Amino acid sequence: YGKNTIKFLRLHREGKKHFFKEVEVCTHLRLTSAQEYLDGNNSLVIPTDTMKNIVLVLAKKNGIPTLEQFAIDICKHFMTTFCQVAYVKTYVQEVPWQRIHEHGVPHIHSFICVPDGIRFCEAEQCRNGPLVVFAGIKDLKLMKTTQSGFAGFYKNEHTTLPERHDRILCGELFCKWSYGECRDFDFDSIWNKIRECIIEAFSGPPECGEYSPSYQKTVNCIQMCVLSKVSQVQVIEVVLNNTFYNVVDMTNLGLTNDKEVLVPVETPYGSCACTLARK
Repeated sequence: YGKNTIKFLRLHREGKKHFFKEVEVCTHLRLTSAQEYLDGNNSLVIPTDTMKNIVLVLAKKNGIPTLEQFAIDICKHFMTTFCQVAYVKTYVQEVPWQRIHEHGVPHIHSFICVPDGIRFCEAEQCRNGPLVVFAGIKDLKLMKTTQSGFAGFYKNEHTTLPERHDRILCGELFCKWSYGECRDFDFDSIWNKIRECIIEAFSGPPECGEYSPSYQKTVNCIQMCVLSKVSQVQVIEVVLNNTFYNVVDMTNLGLTNDKEVLVPVETPYGSCACTLARK
């Protein structure tokens, strides 16, 4: 059981310059006894309102140096404070605020919300077991307008999809990776590096791109790029939900449409997912 969607903003000031993180936290526990379920005995139950207050107090006392460290702090608090807790799991996600720059100068207290992917993390621990940390990015929308196709696929009497050698590749990406046991990592630098790997593998070289024969191959390229460049990652899961675009037929309007006006196919949409781990 636990408390979901604990939302708050943690602000701190360094002189006139302001810094903050706005986060959403979910924390869940498993207790050593199930007596509250079986007997209606609540003597070991930590109220979810108490859980919420603990999260807020930890944010006040410790700040949020990184999302991962804050999740670790929450897990450690519950595991060391309450002997009846057998398992704790904490999820933290961040609202994507960025500091405003005016003529290249960073503003001291103004920010803009930029929806270019949501950062999240998880930490979990069983009593007498290691504290394990996961991190990820979700709702990252990516598109390339060429260098993508889909051909040579299996066909039977139900196949109506034509082969395509030049199409738009567009999708919303979810990526989650495991660091394994908790260590003293530079979580911010690693997260930024993985985000760069995702964009690099999806896009290819800036001057020419790289051909993608399928969404599946693109997913694999992302995973291989991350595993080859970020040694701290042990397991990586990628889900790519696809958005397809169809060329509008404008012959009845007396116009030729050479893939200049397209409309998205809202539903149904495709999705591919893969989890890849080191040996």
